[in-house]
Amino acid sequence: MRYARTLVEGRLIRRYKRFLADIQLPDGVITASCPNTGSMMGCCEPGSRVWLSESDSATRKYRHTWELVEVEGEVVVGINTGLPNALVAEAIAEGTIRELRGYSAVRREVAFGEERSRVDLLLEADGREPCYVEVKNVTAAASRGVALFPDCVSERGTKHLRELIRLKALGARPVQLYCVQRGDVKEVRPADGIDFEYGRMLREAIAAGVEVLAYRAKVTPTEIRLEEKIPVVTPA
Repeated sequence: MRYARTLVEGRLIRRYKRFLADIQLPDGVITASCPNTGSMMGCCEPGSRVWLSESDSATRKYRHTWELVEVEGEVVVGINTGLPNALVAEAIAEGTIRELRGYSAVRREVAFGEERSRVDLLLEADGREPCYVEVKNVTAAASRGVALFPDCVSERGTKHLRELIRLKALGARPVQLYCVQRGDVKEVRPADGIDFEYGRMLREAIAAGVEVLAYRAKVTPTEIRLEEKIPVVTPA
């Protein structure tokens, strides 16, 4: 996915009220929307180099949207949680995600399950069981090489894993897919120290036969693209 317009570079002053961030630009300070509901652990340090998209819409309260942040002085991370579904759909269409090739139709935000959920992507093809793909955005890293999910307690994420387990029991094909928007990690692990229940449910889902995948993106100020599969590791 290429950005339609050149991103605006600035420096983060602070993130606050979850959805807002003050940014220092060359010509002054602006407030941008922050499209990330998580804690953004390790990705919202004051002074960090950031990139923003711009909108000309007259109905928007804030013209700029925070898209990227540079961490550890060299790693660019995509923080917009509105993008992973599109990134995964693009990668499926291009055949990058080998495990999800061969489906002729992709539907988004389809209602399903016993807990009033919506699956991110529903893949369909004649003669194949439907494939329900739940996408999670990963930005946090515990140390170089290890990405973590979630970065805060995620009751919604745990609920989705329960729904995927039920789908497997009904004969469908459920997939949990982690969209890793940083290029410096080699594996994804559950953040047990942040959300023990999510980690427990992920292990239960794997034991029940739910497919769990992680794909890492190349992230630059001009483009984000899923490129490489990395393992999901669940230590005992």
